[in-house]
Amino acid sequence: MGNEKRFQLIYTQGISDVTRVLLDTATGMLYLEMHNGYAGGITPLLDAEGKPMKWKPEDWT
Repeated sequence: MGNEKRFQLIYTQGISDVTRVLLDTATGMLYLEMHNGYAGGITPLLDAEGKPMKWKPEDWT
């Protein structure tokens, strides 16, 4: 693996309460990251059937 970054920022909102959607470029999985000050967390995004969501750029336009 060269200089490629594993996670890519797909979406962000907020300044003090930050919400982001991250793409794992190795697996195509999407993650939701939230943080406020020193507290935060990350979790995989799931579809309506409870399966992990994969990146489909056409769904975000």
